[in-house]
Amino acid sequence: MGESVMAIGNPYGLEQTVTTGIISAKGRVIGEGPYDDFIQTDASINPGNSGGPLINARGQAIGINAAIVTQSGGSVGIGFAIPINLAKPVLTQLAASGHVVRGYLGVTVQPVTADLAKSFKLGAPRGALVSSVADGSPALKAGLKPGDVIVAYDGHAISRSDELPRLVAETPVNRAVGVTLARDGSTATVTITIGQLADAAERRATADARPTLGLALQTVTPELAKRLHLRVQTGVIVRGVEEDSPAANAGLQPGDVIGEIDRQPVANIDELERAIIRRVPGTPTLLLVHRDNGDLYLTMDS
Repeated sequence: MGESVMAIGNPYGLEQTVTTGIISAKGRVIGEGPYDDFIQTDASINPGNSGGPLINARGQAIGINAAIVTQSGGSVGIGFAIPINLAKPVLTQLAASGHVVRGYLGVTVQPVTADLAKSFKLGAPRGALVSSVADGSPALKAGLKPGDVIVAYDGHAISRSDELPRLVAETPVNRAVGVTLARDGSTATVTITIGQLADAAERRATADARPTLGLALQTVTPELAKRLHLRVQTGVIVRGVEEDSPAANAGLQPGDVIGEIDRQPVANIDELERAIIRRVPGTPTLLLVHRDNGDLYLTMDS
């Protein structure tokens, strides 16, 4: 951190604009999706900079400018870039086949808080707590179950839950990896053959009875609210939105927190899904959304 960098882009249509700054932090999670791992910089990044390179003093591209945190719509010195080491494998796959293949484990995980660490006899908060295991997934076949805590994956220690999705996604399909679990006060390592994550269209076509919203969601906890600087302590935060989905058409964005469905409060994902299932077919669903420093209502088609 502290290294000098330059951001190059096309802000507001002004081509080849160069701004300078430093690397403020690494490994930032900002709620843009399951693979968050951003470089933070104070080099000015504005609308139109996305996709431009972040370059170090040696002229090496170290990131791809991607996002900002702002209340005014312009740069306030908090910008984010995708690390180049994460972008390169994606570019290689796109060039070779025109699409990206990601590894699939089949678990939903959540952070391990201090209280949860005590409950699961971990000694200290670490790892990724498994909250659900998908039917027919590699994880289920290997014997993983809710309540397991993944503390290492393929030789990489897992200190935070958000590290696991990226590592799994980068794993080649059909590769056998060692996954170390903490369960009932002891640890064990199991071997799991990683599957292939289905694309968005296939996931929608093979979805079960859970409502198809086109959203990646996470329950808001006090710890998550503090880490993401949210102004609400409960609800369901939007982590990702699929293109052309009901959620996208309704105007939902990553970072939004859904607080109500049809005037009924929702505190977690289960409550949200039950509310969606209860909706009347053909009738728009009313959502109360907390966004930045304000609240707004959106309607989503059935």
